[in-house]
Amino acid sequence: MHIHVVKRGDTLSSIAAMHDALPTFVAADNGLALSTPLVIGQALVVRTPKTLHTVRAGETLSSIARDYDLSIRTLLRRNFFLHGRELLREGDVLAIDYADEAPLGTLGVNAYAYPYIGGELLDSVLPYLTYLTPFTYGITPAGVLAPLDDARLLERAARYGAKSLMHLSTLTPEGNFSSENAAALLQNDRAQSALLAEILQTMAKKGYCGLDVDFEYVPPELREDYAAFVCRMREALNTEGKPVVAALAPKTSAQQRGLLYEAHDYALLSKAANAVFLMTYEWGYVYGEPQAIAPLPQVCAVLDYALSVTAGENIFLGAPLYAYDWPLPYEKGRTRAETFSSQAAVARARLVGAEIEFDETARSPYYHYFDKMRREHAVWFEDARSLRAKIALAAEKGLQGMGFWQAGRELTQAWPLLDALVRLETL
Repeated sequence: MHIHVVKRGDTLSSIAAMHDALPTFVAADNGLALSTPLVIGQALVVRTPKTLHTVRAGETLSSIARDYDLSIRTLLRRNFFLHGRELLREGDVLAIDYADEAPLGTLGVNAYAYPYIGGELLDSVLPYLTYLTPFTYGITPAGVLAPLDDARLLERAARYGAKSLMHLSTLTPEGNFSSENAAALLQNDRAQSALLAEILQTMAKKGYCGLDVDFEYVPPELREDYAAFVCRMREALNTEGKPVVAALAPKTSAQQRGLLYEAHDYALLSKAANAVFLMTYEWGYVYGEPQAIAPLPQVCAVLDYALSVTAGENIFLGAPLYAYDWPLPYEKGRTRAETFSSQAAVARARLVGAEIEFDETARSPYYHYFDKMRREHAVWFEDARSLRAKIALAAEKGLQGMGFWQAGRELTQAWPLLDALVRLETL
């Protein structure tokens, strides 16, 4: 697998020829059409096929998988252009395996998804996932589960062999994490018992394999109460063979102050839960100064702190799939960044004629451009280079896996990249 950074004069055909690849595969693996103009500085995932198979009349994905002693999921992962579909056409060319790919290790892969994620996008991503986590079951002030329209996501996950984690949060219908709802629940034993019973009933009915607890902006004085709540969830769910994951705000020390951080006690929560998910992103955020969303030095600092209190096999490393576009000059309290997918960020660079640069320290791509009103913008996003650094870090540190926020923010190249770099854990 190669990551090719586009230079002036490059085309999909010339890049494919340089790496003994197929132009159609390079295009599909990067979410492009063959006719799509490339952007200077754009990173492309390029895989060199070792064995190719041309589909004959009457052959199916199942029959081809049997012939090569592979699973259907493996064939789907190696051929992103199928977008998860098993229906083949005579003359389709499939990659059976690729040259020069030495997995860095084995990782579980989780991705969060809203119920409204597009069908083809969801089907394209699912063959690469160990877990899918529909977002989110909130709680009312009385500690009752808020409903989630998750039936389609659960059905598709089961079809593709991915397990589903139930996501429990304090997110309100207005889209905010409620400190008040968290406090009300954490100080009410009866409400916790009722919520636990409802969670167990929901999980049994819908087939969830585990629970992801994500309470944000918990009042600091309830730090121990929150850990006790997560522990209570784990003790009850583990008897049903279901693990509990606790999502953690990105901290670098126990002394880190702020409403987002103080009740997320890494030492307590890593003992309370079976695993933790590090939300290692949002250094660049909607109302913050323009900068990388998940700069590698800061990600490493958070992971190092987490590893000081728990083993790597208990950790999922978070990674973003989205971009921010900040209008300049930045004014604190007034400037608001636009959020969209990293793939859309490259498309915007193409549209405005920008060249993509890469910050070697942050290990993140970015660019500047001027809009029609002649106002300057700064765009930071993720690409194959930035994700490779995070995937390699997770493998090097022996982590349980990666968690991506969120699958609906399209970044096609993330998935072939994962398949090339690691063995994907299956259940």
